[in-house]
Amino acid sequence: MSKVVAIVGATGAVGVEFLKCLDERKFPLKELRLLASARSAGREMQFKNQTLKVTELTERSFDGVDIALFSAGSGISKKFAPAAVKAGAVVVDNSSAFRMDAGVPLVVPEINPEAIKTHKGVIANPNCSAIISITPLWPIHKVNPIRRLNIATYQAASGAGAAAMEELVDSTRAYLDGRDYQPKVLPHPYAFNLFSHNADVDPVTGYNGEEAKVIDETRKIFGVPDLRISITCVRVPVLRAHAVAVSFECERPITPEEVRAILAKAPGVRIVDDRAKNYFPMPKDASGQDDILVGRIRQDLGDPTGHTIALLSAGDQLLKGAALNAVQIAELL
Repeated sequence: MSKVVAIVGATGAVGVEFLKCLDERKFPLKELRLLASARSAGREMQFKNQTLKVTELTERSFDGVDIALFSAGSGISKKFAPAAVKAGAVVVDNSSAFRMDAGVPLVVPEINPEAIKTHKGVIANPNCSAIISITPLWPIHKVNPIRRLNIATYQAASGAGAAAMEELVDSTRAYLDGRDYQPKVLPHPYAFNLFSHNADVDPVTGYNGEEAKVIDETRKIFGVPDLRISITCVRVPVLRAHAVAVSFECERPITPEEVRAILAKAPGVRIVDDRAKNYFPMPKDASGQDDILVGRIRQDLGDPTGHTIALLSAGDQLLKGAALNAVQIAELL
């Protein structure tokens, strides 16, 4: 049955990807509404062979809407999602506003699609780093439960939005031209540099907000509240697609061959693991791809018991890390 779908934050980086996903996946649309702030109202955007006009987001924007895809920040979600639900829409929210609400399902369709049935009007889309980190791990966890995760992320500019992507391009051009460039979006120079993720750091634990999200959300999605997780999130000068290095310890001994066999059949995952050519997952290959690329699958030599595997993954932050995952949820709805 065709649906009336609204995109909140349609002009942003994720909003643009929503349009592409809905088109490419042939989502059954009766009507598509593009919503954004007052300053973007009136802007025209292309969808299939149509020119659609962006309208200002208000609490009355959701009359007759079946599904509302939100990607405009947690403040906007908290303010307008209740209005959308009251109007009868199901909200799929890409912000952090509702992720850890006990009454809101946090969903990765390849992992816990059944959680959608428990929604009360809002379904949360997980953090992009969490999705890219754990989607390849779930099929392994089902066979041989994971007891501990050690994660390092290498996160692209796209995770901070279109303005950060533009800043990376502009600062790189300035660096190559020998010109000074003062960052405005991110706290440190971005060209030919990397730095700890710019989320606020908890003065007690030393972990930043991005790291806390991955820890909390992984435990919720996996349904393992005491899962042991350590993580370091780093911002790297890549336009889009995050890379993640993971070492995971299983309940029983496990081999790289077993992991490859499991992942070869896993939905949403593609193995890129050519040791002879030293070719493994890279952001350049993951960009624009629906699948999460996984490789460098090897025994973790730091664990002589054989319970631990190390691997590297890369996934498009704007697609599987955001828009694609939300559209997959909408498809399940």
